Amino acid sequence: MNSASLIQQYGPRESMDYDVVIVGAGPAGLATAIRLKQLAAAAGTEVSVVVLEKGSEPGAHILSGAIMDPIALTELLPDWKEKGAPLKQPVTEDKFLFLSAAGFKTTPHRLLPDCFKNHGNYIISLGELVRWLAEQAEGLGVEIFPGFAAAEVLYAEDGSVRGVATGNMGIGKDGEPTGNFQLGMELLGKYTVFAEGSRGHLGRQLIERFQLNAGKDPQSFGLGLKELWEVPAANHKPGLVVHAAGWPLDPDTYGGSFIYHSADNRIAIGFVVGLDYQNPWLSPFEEFQRFKTHPAVRKHLEGGKRISYGARAITAGGLLSLPKTVFPGGALVGCDAGYLNASRIKGSHAAIKSGTLCAEAAFEALRTGRSGDELTAYPEAFEKSWLHAELLQAKNFKQWFKKGRSTATLMTGIEQWLLPRLGLKKAPWTVQRKLPDHINLRPASEFPRIEYPKPDGVLTFDRLSSVFISNTNHEENQPVHLTLEDATVPTRINLPAFAGPESRYCPAGVYEYLEDEGAGERLQINAQNCLHCKTCDIKDPTQNITWVTPEGGGGPNYAGM
Repeated sequence: MNSASLIQQYGPRESMDYDVVIVGAGPAGLATAIRLKQLAAAAGTEVSVVVLEKGSEPGAHILSGAIMDPIALTELLPDWKEKGAPLKQPVTEDKFLFLSAAGFKTTPHRLLPDCFKNHGNYIISLGELVRWLAEQAEGLGVEIFPGFAAAEVLYAEDGSVRGVATGNMGIGKDGEPTGNFQLGMELLGKYTVFAEGSRGHLGRQLIERFQLNAGKDPQSFGLGLKELWEVPAANHKPGLVVHAAGWPLDPDTYGGSFIYHSADNRIAIGFVVGLDYQNPWLSPFEEFQRFKTHPAVRKHLEGGKRISYGARAITAGGLLSLPKTVFPGGALVGCDAGYLNASRIKGSHAAIKSGTLCAEAAFEALRTGRSGDELTAYPEAFEKSWLHAELLQAKNFKQWFKKGRSTATLMTGIEQWLLPRLGLKKAPWTVQRKLPDHINLRPASEFPRIEYPKPDGVLTFDRLSSVFISNTNHEENQPVHLTLEDATVPTRINLPAFAGPESRYCPAGVYEYLEDEGAGERLQINAQNCLHCKTCDIKDPTQNITWVTPEGGGGPNYAGM
């Protein structure tokens, strides 16, 4: 049953009114909330703010490397050190490696572009920082509702956004209400800010409805995979940052990796694969496992124990793919819009800055009695900010990779090492991208099959054991939240043309092709494994898969990630 039928049967949804409704308790959403409350307190007025979070608590679904540039946090909360923000491990050393199957080359520090230098930055758990930010927001009077997934955008008669509705609870697999059924709730705001992270379910709808990406390069994404390890003290060097490119990826596939030595004998190790890759036999998860076997990598982990795993899409198109961020009644912030600086491998500082700028525009609008219009002061302030200048310098970073790793490496060096030393803050040329990521996948017949080694259970692992330590859980009796527009497409197109890429690009074993006796193969969707990474929503070659919100509270529960 759809929401309209359920409302007709069970009565109108309850509603709550706020000045600002924020969807997503990540760094962007919480920064928006905090700044709104700061401005209200300074002006001696009241602004009501609510934050919806689909995870079981703030930080439960947050996954990032992460190295944090504290510039935006310092602007938002200058006394973050005194307040106990979990930025404990400063970066002490940077290394950049180019890996081959047999060895590696280290980039001399003097030739390292500034985007790969991290002096003054911190190795953090972004999940821990988000939990701390949530405490700061609640201390200022922000209401945070964890376990409530915003499932629907609500529109006024004039077409402006007037709020969101949370998903209905207690719907069974058959789509019918169970004995635990509860209608969702409407949260109405004078402005609604969407901070859902990369490939936000509602953000995607808003971009399409308001044509926010008109005239922009297609957005581009990566899949980031991460493991957290506890290692012997002898292997641990607090503050060491290692970035790498090259093996095991082929020269035409965008990607890279990181090894971050954080505090307490822990190492965060991760691998990023651009979702514009061509070879349907490629498995980002298996490439990550293979990466760990390189001698320059495994030495960091030997004798250690893997304690957590996760995966998440990364919005990586940069400034040339950044959509218009405002529309009547609302705005996009953080990775829902795409502010991440892929060349720096950083997004949390950009998320916080975008939320801060949006809050300042929204507060000024509320102060003058406005509602439901476009917060044009937000993108105007962004274009005058240090964040815009930073992204402008990196505007071509992802675009160069369509010409291969060697060209991209050379041009990154020119644009981000040489030009700044010549006094140029941006490249005088612009490189455009024309194709969305999914279009790049080629037929399986054009590539040899990649045979990946079996996991050893010590250094390399399978998907299911990995999902287990992500603490992922979903209520089993609910509709599958990975929807197929046409149920025949997987076996009619994806399997014969692309060898069933769903079973390889998903980092959680959600999709598998099974043989039905006498009926051929069929696609099985194990939705309970879903990490909410959104890869399928992005990479499916026919765009037949749409990720929709499951019941609130479902998904991973990351610890220390």
